[in-house]
Amino acid sequence: MAEIVRLDGLTLGYEHHPAVHHLTGGFAEGSLTAVVGPNGAGKSTLIKGIMGLLRPLSGRVSRRGLVPGDIAWLPQQAEIDRSFPITVLDTVLLGLWRRTGGLGAVTPALHAAARDALAAVGLAGFERRVIGTLSAGQTQRVLFARLLVQESRLILLDEPFAAVDARTTTDLLALVRRWHDEGRTVIAVLHDLDQVRRHFPDCLLLARELIGWGPTAEVATPALLARARAMAEAWDNNADWCRRGAAA
Repeated sequence: MAEIVRLDGLTLGYEHHPAVHHLTGGFAEGSLTAVVGPNGAGKSTLIKGIMGLLRPLSGRVSRRGLVPGDIAWLPQQAEIDRSFPITVLDTVLLGLWRRTGGLGAVTPALHAAARDALAAVGLAGFERRVIGTLSAGQTQRVLFARLLVQESRLILLDEPFAAVDARTTTDLLALVRRWHDEGRTVIAVLHDLDQVRRHFPDCLLLARELIGWGPTAEVATPALLARARAMAEAWDNNADWCRRGAAA
């Protein structure tokens, strides 16, 4: 199957400190991949690099045939400003910018699409609620509704099930499976390995460097997970930038 995202020697970091080293590989179109690894392994950094929010220090990301509107991103909840006084419906409508443009009018049909998305995530009747009044699980449902209306080919999820209840997780996993069935490409940062093994056929295991990438049954193994943990224990956050990255 053709690759929709290709990484070639990708190196990412902040202020010359290592985060992701020399990562090479590709995500097939229509694949469903979990990105796993110890805390600080570079998982969220990788998502931002694929999204184009973080410029590579060396190597490159190739988004094959994708324009910005073809990529949807769900950041971690900690990055969401829930104090901004915006309604649930308007939050979902923000996902329609590709069709409305910066100043475009939201037609009745687009309003209906947003309401349908809210119904799909179990929040019919919440349209006029202010986002800051919602629980963590309800907020995540709203953000998934926004992803639904975007209808993007590539969907990037950063810890989508963190700090939400079990019922919400089950419902949102059903949407992830729906996207996969529709042929969309989904890449998700996750911590629950049982969840990864049950629902994600492919897995990328990081410990700042690539540990394994392929079918989940072959990557999320005790041996490779132990190797990732051992590498994490040896990290020096004050280390100089690696020489391979500086020479690239």
